[in-house]
Amino acid sequence: MSTFHSLRVPALVASGLALVAAVACNSGGSSTATTDSPTTAHEAVGDTTTNGATSTALHAGSIEAGRDVYRYETFGDEGFWTDAARMPQGMKTAKLTVLQALQAGVSFDADAIPAALRTALASEVKTDHSPAKAPKLNDPSILDQLVKANAVIGMVPKGGKVGVTCALCHAITDKSMYELTDKGTIGKRIDGPTPHTLNVGKLLATCDNTRAFFTTAQLVGPDGSTIGRAPKGLTAKSTEAEFDAYFSNPKYYPVGTFDDSPDGNGNSIHITPFFRQDLAAPYGSSGQNSDLNDFNNTVYTALFDQSNLLSPGGMQFIHGLGATAGDSMLAGYKRVLAATGVTGYPYVTAHMQGKPGDPPTPTGKRVDEQKLRDLQAYVNSLQAPKGVVANAALVEKGRALFVSQKCTDCHNTNQGIAVQSKLVPMNVIWPAYAPKVIAQRKPPLTPIQNSPGTFDDKMVVVDASPGGGIRGNALPLLLDLARKPVFLHDDSVHSLDELFDAKRGKTAPHPFYVVTPAQRAELVAYMKSLDTDSK
Repeated sequence: MSTFHSLRVPALVASGLALVAAVACNSGGSSTATTDSPTTAHEAVGDTTTNGATSTALHAGSIEAGRDVYRYETFGDEGFWTDAARMPQGMKTAKLTVLQALQAGVSFDADAIPAALRTALASEVKTDHSPAKAPKLNDPSILDQLVKANAVIGMVPKGGKVGVTCALCHAITDKSMYELTDKGTIGKRIDGPTPHTLNVGKLLATCDNTRAFFTTAQLVGPDGSTIGRAPKGLTAKSTEAEFDAYFSNPKYYPVGTFDDSPDGNGNSIHITPFFRQDLAAPYGSSGQNSDLNDFNNTVYTALFDQSNLLSPGGMQFIHGLGATAGDSMLAGYKRVLAATGVTGYPYVTAHMQGKPGDPPTPTGKRVDEQKLRDLQAYVNSLQAPKGVVANAALVEKGRALFVSQKCTDCHNTNQGIAVQSKLVPMNVIWPAYAPKVIAQRKPPLTPIQNSPGTFDDKMVVVDASPGGGIRGNALPLLLDLARKPVFLHDDSVHSLDELFDAKRGKTAPHPFYVVTPAQRAELVAYMKSLDTDSK
């Protein structure tokens, strides 16, 4: 055993906020089942327009309807992705092919591919993929055809435009038709698991107007500083090429991550899975939402259409989080949209409701309440993948180690019950945490503060303090770990063995170690075996 700390299984093993709303269910069985949803605070907030469901019209969420929300509902974001970011135009400009999309980690739903084309692609994937032997894999028009057929998971055609849904970052396939090694796949949809090889940054850089993602880029602050992995930040005067270079560089925007914080910091974090969300709370790696529907509404109203941050409610929201620095960021964003010819925004389909800055309505808007309930029912119904057991004896030894070293102070051996709802304070999960205050904020918000390194970058601005919580990390679900290639939300650890290795140092994030390689092998085997049947 290490003399640094008694071992605890990673509080951040699967952490990484995918603010990109929830996921989908296995479509077999009782897909029409419903689940009761508790009354939440937002239901007492009056709807100030004639559209949008009010609390009196709500009913229990439908799993079947939730699946459709998850897979196909854009809430109008096709306006942002087509008219502002210009994703489909960028794909055509780049002459993006099916093969290149696979290389970026994109997944394709084989069941949605037209039969004749599916047969042709099934033949071509068995070749050397050259244009001569795989013409359709290398033909940009085929990718456009697949988008229109709803076969590109997470990209949805709507009225001549293309939007995105939860599925883009929260679905994989069974690889039954094809897998490009460590890249994208073609097969039957599996909604929920993280597509760890999805290169989100590369996809954003493919857009004709990547500058539309200004608020989630690594920017230069009013004082000239910048926070993130890149040595230099971007400004409102930075070129499209400079934005493309930032987003497409995996050193700055790692593969399998997504920047879900419109705070001007370069803090993309590993995409989290969204199965069995009934076992998870609070939501987000920093625990900023206690209600999943509030969390998902934020995705739709502040991330999938970032132009909504320039609405009166959006500006109030950002001012509350960032004060004058937030105001400066939005002023720059407004100049960027004007310079790139973006008009007619915001695009999100939502009704005016509540107070900007409040968790249910951060921008003063809320998407359809019934659809949020349906989505929650769907997410809660998803089953996690089975654990991987290669050596049962090794797994049993790992479990004994897990228990004897009091890992259960924070984590469950029974993965079929809810995780503890507590947040782990930053100075506990990261002993080297020594933040410098950048700006004070009105209580209960904590000061904007930053410590050297990337581990706290997600929490520099966004944490749980608006709801009275501490600055810290939520406990993750310890599920589907056998597929996970990197650990800790900032992707700073490259294997479970490395995570538990004392060579990382006593002040590293999550410094809970096992000294001997044999013990690490036992613990790693146990972690990879976990599923909701584990007791």
